[in-house]
Amino acid sequence: MTESKISQITLEKSKEEYSSDENIEINVQFSIEGGLRDAFNEANWTKAYNNNDVSMKLKYGVKLTSGGFRKKELGRTIDSYRKAAIFWTRNPKLVNPMKDRRIWVQVAKNFEPFIRLSEEEVREEFLDFNEKFVFKASDLGKGKHKIGAEVFSSWQKHDYTEPGNIKNNSNEIEVVIN
Repeated sequence: MTESKISQITLEKSKEEYSSDENIEINVQFSIEGGLRDAFNEANWTKAYNNNDVSMKLKYGVKLTSGGFRKKELGRTIDSYRKAAIFWTRNPKLVNPMKDRRIWVQVAKNFEPFIRLSEEEVREEFLDFNEKFVFKASDLGKGKHKIGAEVFSSWQKHDYTEPGNIKNNSNEIEVVIN
């Protein structure tokens, strides 16, 4: 299996300049690519289901920071997980009806279940992330501030993957507070 990694992390701010009484809203987007994404497919789900390996938990975290050497944490650090449950179905929309076994995946994000109709959509639901941070501009103070994100993810051993632990940092964006 090839090595997994966190893709380029993008930070999107709602606008360039804020007044000190406003809330700053930043979206952090990233994906898990490589071996884990490639191994998370219908053939491996079927093999795992046959071996009674019917769930996978993916832990991840996102931390927004500001400053140079002494980084200050912004907003609330996200420390969460996603869970993929592998199940047998008769729904012909989910799988090829000509197959003798019909194995599919339900992804739970923050305890909310999602069932997608294609293998790629299931991968996107499980391995693509978009997290929103909201914090007060007064927490930073007036002036120009550089903001970056640190992201990590980990998972356990399964039929189709070895245990893994990955980290990545984003490029910094600049926010101006008047």
